[in-house]
Amino acid sequence: MEMTRLGKTELQVSRIAFGTWQVSGEWGSYDADQAQRAIRHALDLGVNFFDTAQAYGFGQSEEVLANALRSELDRDRDSVVIATKGGINPGTDRPRDSRREYLRSGVESSLTAMKIDHIDLYQIHWPDEQTPFEDTAGYLQELVDEGKIRHVGVSNFDQDQMAAFDRRRPVETLQPPYHLFRRHIEDGVLPYVRQHDIGTLVYSPLGSGLLTGTMDENTTFEDSDWRSQASAFRGEKFRQNLAVVERLEEFAADKGCEVSQLAIAWVLAQDGIDVAIVGARSDKNIERSLAAVDVRLSSDDLAEIEKITADGVQVTGASPEGVA
Repeated sequence: MEMTRLGKTELQVSRIAFGTWQVSGEWGSYDADQAQRAIRHALDLGVNFFDTAQAYGFGQSEEVLANALRSELDRDRDSVVIATKGGINPGTDRPRDSRREYLRSGVESSLTAMKIDHIDLYQIHWPDEQTPFEDTAGYLQELVDEGKIRHVGVSNFDQDQMAAFDRRRPVETLQPPYHLFRRHIEDGVLPYVRQHDIGTLVYSPLGSGLLTGTMDENTTFEDSDWRSQASAFRGEKFRQNLAVVERLEEFAADKGCEVSQLAIAWVLAQDGIDVAIVGARSDKNIERSLAAVDVRLSSDDLAEIEKITADGVQVTGASPEGVA
């Protein structure tokens, strides 16, 4: 597994991180034992970076991850890098909450759920405009000073929000959504992270399944799966992007890889992207995703991918307030 330094931190992490959003109930039903086997298999194949969140099943995801990595967490804590996120409370009158008390209780909740004494990377899950970003940065610095978290990051922030946060203490990492059908970070966010040496770990490199090659226009989702309510997965927008995926599949086949591997490789080839977060519920799927690090894309390949995806429709996703 290819490794990289994560921004200005000293963390050496695998370029593919194992993400656990799918182990939350928000993607339909799942088998916890099978999910733990996939996590263990990723570890065996060289992944040392694992991303979760307090809001993923309100601690379920953190518990599944920690159970899978229990021996490493207890015996050799520094052999794995654990990232989690906090600061949201979906379904309440304040779905984004970066006040001191809520962040502190969230960190304690995550430490308890995973039975660990520190979190390697703690990220604000979504920007809370009701709390000054400088204050949020200060609250997290208090937790760094206490040894409960080691590094501080943000997720879903834009460059102006990161700049405000930076006035109190540096943003060390950013976790934005990024894939071939969701490229809004290219205009302002990516230049900012490159300029400030911010480690960038992107989520949904496979477009929440759009870029796996496993969907067609008849694909449906369980009611508990957030995609059942998302505009990206129904109607003309869905059909148009599926047609683009078919063309990408043909291009990937010519390169001797799968379309999902091509999509991950494209993300990793972008300047400023350190890590792609990929979730999996089975050993087979994580093996296929990890193989993407060996797919090399030339400048001509990248130009051809641009041409193919020019007919695609940009999409959004889930937020603490709901699904667009």
